[in-house]
Amino acid sequence: MGRETAVSFPPRRIVSIVPSQTELLHDLGLDAEVAGLTKFCVHPAQWRRSKMQVGGTKQLHLDRIDALQPDLIIGNKEENDREQIETLARRYPVWMSDVRSLPDALDMITRIGEITDRAAQAIELSSRIAQAFDELKAFVAGRSVRRAAYFIWRNPWMAAASDTFIHEMMGRAGFLNAFGHLERYPEISPTQLAAANPDVILLSSEPYPFREKHFAAFSACCPTADIRIVDGEMFSWYGSRLLQTAGYLRWV
Repeated sequence: MGRETAVSFPPRRIVSIVPSQTELLHDLGLDAEVAGLTKFCVHPAQWRRSKMQVGGTKQLHLDRIDALQPDLIIGNKEENDREQIETLARRYPVWMSDVRSLPDALDMITRIGEITDRAAQAIELSSRIAQAFDELKAFVAGRSVRRAAYFIWRNPWMAAASDTFIHEMMGRAGFLNAFGHLERYPEISPTQLAAANPDVILLSSEPYPFREKHFAAFSACCPTADIRIVDGEMFSWYGSRLLQTAGYLRWV
């Protein structure tokens, strides 16, 4: 992101404000070092009980973070509020990621390993993830290309388009994004969906918890589409969860 951050090494009181990166810190063995996390940091489950919750990713309780006096805060450009990040950066070392592709994710993992004194573990983890995705590439190579639309929200319908990590994972799974000509997370009307006419409609389990009861509205626009509920964590979490993602995408 073009920012410089001076961090006391190794950091001893870390606040993680991004769920997928919180899970990464756990898998790097930083239980004693992580002091705070958000209410959306659901993995690992035991940390929700033992660590201080500092609010949501975009609505942090700065007073709770102040109480922890962290020597490192780990965030993400897309998931966190810029104004709050700038406020925190005036008080504490704040390290930010900007992840939109698999190479970005692997770079993030190794960099977090470096700044938390877990470099060797992070390099091993990123190598295992890269290998799993190489195997996925070979697996999906023989598939016919399927045009897909991936929805993250209802009322209004919002889809994942280009320049998103979800778009990247769709491509890795062998899908052609029906809304790949648009940017980020556009609102999609029923008319637009009907015109796009995707082969597959993927309804994410998060951030909106789609259920089978929502299929009818999409079927009305695209009667021949294959409609599926998919695990949103597998498409949008870019930390150590990626070890599971490559296997999951084989069967979507």
